[in-house]
Amino acid sequence: MPVPVEITRIAHSCLLIALGDDVFLTDPWFVDRPPIYRAGEPRALAAAELPPLTAVLVSHAHGDHCDLASLAASGRSSTTVVADPTVSSAAAAAGMTSFRSPDWWESVMIGGTRITAVPGRHGVPETTFVLSRAGTHVYFAGDSLYIPELDAIPQRIGPISVALLPTNGLRIRPLLDRKVVMDAEDAARLTAVLDPDVVVPHHYAFTSGRVADRLLTRKDRDPENYRRAATRLAPRTDVRILEPGVTTRVTPADRRIDSP
Repeated sequence: MPVPVEITRIAHSCLLIALGDDVFLTDPWFVDRPPIYRAGEPRALAAAELPPLTAVLVSHAHGDHCDLASLAASGRSSTTVVADPTVSSAAAAAGMTSFRSPDWWESVMIGGTRITAVPGRHGVPETTFVLSRAGTHVYFAGDSLYIPELDAIPQRIGPISVALLPTNGLRIRPLLDRKVVMDAEDAARLTAVLDPDVVVPHHYAFTSGRVADRLLTRKDRDPENYRRAATRLAPRTDVRILEPGVTTRVTPADRRIDSP
């Protein structure tokens, strides 16, 4: 039977995923970095308050997703980092001593969980991830765009139980309003393809500050726009919008094809 999963949102794209007795942290970010990087919401936990971690997943090297220095400073320098290859220098600079970077569609075993690297696309190189254990599959996209390669996830991995998707559709104004993160409609279309039991949206409260929000970036900070789109395009999926510090528990439907 699929194992239950618990998701706790800390802030932004930083979440705790408890899968069986394994606990994973995604895209750590514990310190604002003005003027550009501001969470726009309170953080539920400081790095020193985290529970014991099985591994840390890092999708890419931007400061709001790759705060490995805070983890190292909290005494977690030996925690395994599973990340896009471009994160290696940041991990080394922070003093993290265990680093894994599987190629896209390759997997590594950490604890009792299989972690599969999945394609992503952003303003810098990005990897997304699926965590799999006993028929439960959890997909985490840091702040990727919706790209065609993601449509292959159910066929290559199996039925997705929980998806953690960005929704703010971040655009860079000086780059002709170039979109670098999936927006609410994109995330809803991906939800329809993945057909998960539950989706937790993230990456929406982020702000660049009053001036930069007007001159540099444009974004959708309301996750309810995603809920409305997902209700229309993927009505089977339960959308759960979590405030920082809130935990949701999911007991996945037994729809598995293969168990890792």
